[in-house]
Amino acid sequence: MRAKTRDGYQGTGPGAITPDGCAVELYARLPIGEEPEIIAAAVPTGAHILELGSGVGRMTHPLLERGFTVTAVDESPEMLERVHGARTRCSPIEDLDLGERFDVVMLASFLVHAGDAEVRRGLLRTCVRHLADDGCVLIQREGEDYHTRVPRERVDPGGFTIRIASSRPVGDGVHAVRAEYEFPDAAWTQTFLARPLSREQFEEALGEAGLRVDRYLTEDRMWVRAVRAQ
Repeated sequence: MRAKTRDGYQGTGPGAITPDGCAVELYARLPIGEEPEIIAAAVPTGAHILELGSGVGRMTHPLLERGFTVTAVDESPEMLERVHGARTRCSPIEDLDLGERFDVVMLASFLVHAGDAEVRRGLLRTCVRHLADDGCVLIQREGEDYHTRVPRERVDPGGFTIRIASSRPVGDGVHAVRAEYEFPDAAWTQTFLARPLSREQFEEALGEAGLRVDRYLTEDRMWVRAVRAQ
């Protein structure tokens, strides 16, 4: 049975579309950047990583190649069909309870900015529920100008264009964002809800979940290493 599309989320283009509007075929084409190196530098060698929202394995596979063990979680079975070499689990992140704890829990793809604050709380509870006492959570935040520097676009060296076409306030601190992806042979769009969080609001949300920032991993503070609050 196909999962219901989440309210406020939509995707268009060839192939399967996930409940949050992501196109499986699109994510199978997108290259991975420097993220695996950022992750590898922040965690113990050979750590067991719980990757929440793995998608097609764009980060899963490079992490496996670097000697990590990965358990990949996504709510889309079509996404998980593209993941190889890792244990997989198909589940909404906020409902996940594997009964295990991990050296590293990873919440990438700006998921911490979920438009629904209760979903965000559920995501962070899942992180804490699966975190070893001496483990860490790696979180990817939006850039601080994500919602103000619009429209903007980037032409990738691979020959396709990524565009953030709009970020429109829709009430209660939430924005509706439209992203567009244009390839020579295909095009996709995604509309999704995102809640901008200042650094202070982000750290407050972590504290509410029983986490604290250990350190920011990049100069733009988009990648964060968090640990259990003492």
